[in-house]
Amino acid sequence: MKIHEYQAKQILKKYGIPIQDGVVIDSIDDIASAIEEVSREFSATQYVIKAQVHAGGRGKGGGVKFSPSKEKAIENAKAILGMTLVTPQTSAEGQKVRKIMVAEAIDIAKEFYVAITLDRAVSKNVVMVSTEGGMEIEEVAAHSPEKIIRTWIEPGFGLQGFQARHLAYSLGFEGDALKQAIKLLMNLYKCYEEMDASIVEVNPLVLTAQGNVLALDGKFNFDSNALYRHPDVVEMRDVHEEDPTEVEASKFNLNYIKLDGNVGCMVNGAGLAMATMDIIQLKGGEPANFLDVGGGANVETVKNGFRIILSDHNVKAVLINIFGGIVRCDRVANGIIQAVKELELNVPVVVRLEGTNADIAKKLLNESGVAIIGADSIADAAEKVVAAAKEGK
Repeated sequence: MKIHEYQAKQILKKYGIPIQDGVVIDSIDDIASAIEEVSREFSATQYVIKAQVHAGGRGKGGGVKFSPSKEKAIENAKAILGMTLVTPQTSAEGQKVRKIMVAEAIDIAKEFYVAITLDRAVSKNVVMVSTEGGMEIEEVAAHSPEKIIRTWIEPGFGLQGFQARHLAYSLGFEGDALKQAIKLLMNLYKCYEEMDASIVEVNPLVLTAQGNVLALDGKFNFDSNALYRHPDVVEMRDVHEEDPTEVEASKFNLNYIKLDGNVGCMVNGAGLAMATMDIIQLKGGEPANFLDVGGGANVETVKNGFRIILSDHNVKAVLINIFGGIVRCDRVANGIIQAVKELELNVPVVVRLEGTNADIAKKLLNESGVAIIGADSIADAAEKVVAAAKEGK
């Protein structure tokens, strides 16, 4: 789960991390009062208007504007609020800006990059810093990898003082700014662990002309499996920033991710789903989605899965690949038959069932009278569904 910049800053502030503060609004009618509040609360005379969307690169898309006066701030706010923002991290269609932050403009001396995430290769958290703040870290990694300094954290020990000092020294901080940076890094790591984040990113972290170190931006991704411990974070969810189909799937406890292909996939188990997507590509096709119906698939699960897959108009054929371990294949077969009848499907459906009661399931499908293409193996299923999808173009 992701949250907006202004929400991330609320969390950072709670952990004693200095931030660029501001006021968030969602209506043009509130622009003037928000600017006045920023002027009053932060003694601001210059402003920054920042689009609040779940995507980086907002400045490149025109979603972040410096405003040297109140009049310019009002003009920029009206231009950004309600715009469709396209950045390197949005889809080609872009994302509508429903909220903006009116923030105090900061006199920046230097910019830095800081992030904490899990390095799965070594099963340790890693703190990454760079002097190339303000840039996308992927660009830095591609063109100047030596400018990314990494420190791995031993599980159970947390970020140690000497590690924070090493990172702060590596960024070139000195004097009081060095002390501020060390404290900020220690607090940021505490925040990362206690909030069950999968990534915390501050880009840019800045040194101001006055010698202060603060977070100009903030990004959090949270481990969805730990959200039950953070009801306050769950309340920050903005479904407008998520794919509508993925939101709908979550209501039925279906794990769905939309992709760009034309072969719909309904599979039980994440590993089998990944393997199914791989073999579809191996056979010359492109998966349209990842859909894991889980181990408790039943008639309703299959029906909802079909409905969600077919809401994507790019889907030209559907592959159902179920291994009956926990779930019985005959229950899945009944779900498929009922779904095909009720939803009046107009795309080919290829079915491969193996495992518990697979023979019974195949008999049910064969005698159902519905238009289903059977498959004997995963390779056979992939070949048939790819061919069906090509014919449906």
